[in-house]
Amino acid sequence: MSTENEGTEVPPAPSAPPVPVATPAASAPDAPAQQPPEHSGGAAAQSGATAAGGEPVAPGHTPAQAPAPGAPAPAPGVPDPYAHTAAHQGAGRSQAPRPDAGQPTTGQSPAGAWPPPPPPAVPTYAQGGGHGGGAGSGWGASWTAEQPSAPKPSGGKGGLVAAVLAAALIAGGVGGGLGFWAADRNDDSSTDSTTVSASDSPADLKRQPGSVASIANRALPSVVTIEAQSGSGEGGTGTGFVYDTQGHILTNNHVVASAAEGGKLSATFSNGKKYNAEVVGRAEGYDVAVIKLKDKPANLKPIPIANSDKVAVGDSTIAIGAPFGLSNTVTTGIVSAKNRPVTSSDGGNKSSYMSALQTDASINPGNSGGPLLDARGAVIGINSAIKPADSGGGLGGGGQSGSIGLGFAIPVNQAKNVAQQLIKTGEATYPVIGASVALAETSDGATISDRGATGSGPAVEPGGPAAKAGLKSGDVIKKLDDMVIDSGPTLIGQIWTHKPGDSVKITYERDGKERTADVILGARKGDS
Repeated sequence: MSTENEGTEVPPAPSAPPVPVATPAASAPDAPAQQPPEHSGGAAAQSGATAAGGEPVAPGHTPAQAPAPGAPAPAPGVPDPYAHTAAHQGAGRSQAPRPDAGQPTTGQSPAGAWPPPPPPAVPTYAQGGGHGGGAGSGWGASWTAEQPSAPKPSGGKGGLVAAVLAAALIAGGVGGGLGFWAADRNDDSSTDSTTVSASDSPADLKRQPGSVASIANRALPSVVTIEAQSGSGEGGTGTGFVYDTQGHILTNNHVVASAAEGGKLSATFSNGKKYNAEVVGRAEGYDVAVIKLKDKPANLKPIPIANSDKVAVGDSTIAIGAPFGLSNTVTTGIVSAKNRPVTSSDGGNKSSYMSALQTDASINPGNSGGPLLDARGAVIGINSAIKPADSGGGLGGGGQSGSIGLGFAIPVNQAKNVAQQLIKTGEATYPVIGASVALAETSDGATISDRGATGSGPAVEPGGPAAKAGLKSGDVIKKLDDMVIDSGPTLIGQIWTHKPGDSVKITYERDGKERTADVILGARKGDS
């Protein structure tokens, strides 16, 4: 909001000194110059004032006054701008009687009065005398040059206000002139520009090998958008990436599960070319699947596979996929955590368990099965699950909650092991300890159940790995090697990072005492 200051009203300043009407020819040629009338600060002028020299002036006689050089005569009927009013009189001062309208006033005032004195009764040029007393018709000295300079007024502020107003008008005129000059200069130089154009030469546009743009440029041609459709027409969209030159595509089980039996599969590359595909094998527990392109292209380029055991928290990550069907989407982040126990399900009868890589790279439904890359552009994981703001986990579930920065990927070391088994045999082999544990998520560890997973039979398989190590129902497993176990799902996910035949050290608690046992992992084929 703008405001305006309010102040005392100021009378308008005159535009030029007043010029009286020319004196009649009967004026005395040698009349001396008159003194200016008294303004304020002296005795009041009398109506019968005498002229300089003491001789009375006839009533009605108007003394001749010289016009200021170059100043136009005021129009008839225009009041004298120097006419004084009672409002401008000093306090305690008398005011001269105002003559009748139309009657000119004459008189004298002592020096020091205001306004400036009127011109002499007979100007120099009227007497025929030129400047310096020479004859001729040229202009003589101005009347102001022949008079003593008027002192500053002792009372009132009209003159000061007039000066201020004049200064303001001059400043405004100068400012306006400068503004016009600057605008004119800008118009004249409108074709000049201070912007700098970037070079478009290929050398300048070359991205550094480690930049996200460079990595994405290399990886995108090897990433596909998968469309899966069941026999009844239901399905969805996910992602996969080229695993080898034989046309195998690595992805999630929940991406292709709907098309596994009698459905349709297709894979579309970033260049828009689409190929039909078929399921080679899938592991529901691992949430890993392998499909193969029909009539594969000849120029397939697999994405390099990294060692996910070497990943460190804080490492850069790049996720590529088709979130909500938006193919070839690239997002970035870091590895937020390692060995994060995650249980997910696509609504089927069985869940998948993973000791996941956690990332804050934005991944959403449709990113499932896509690669999680490191700063070199090598695969460190398969994007598989998110933790939505409400609840749930699987990217292929019924919910469509978006990313909140909690995404989970299957470590590629585990996925690679499973993929090799699926390509060879069509099914995966799971490492097991031969004991059933409670699946309730607690922070106290994984408790061996009192009955088998099917609800009948013993919880500890007779002659199995756990039985051979001396484990019993009721034992609470606290650690597997150096990894802390807080629940049954965490134990399963950690066991599945190993292979059958691996030896692991289990720390467990029985009757309040902590014990350890070495367990050689067994094997279970398939998801049944």
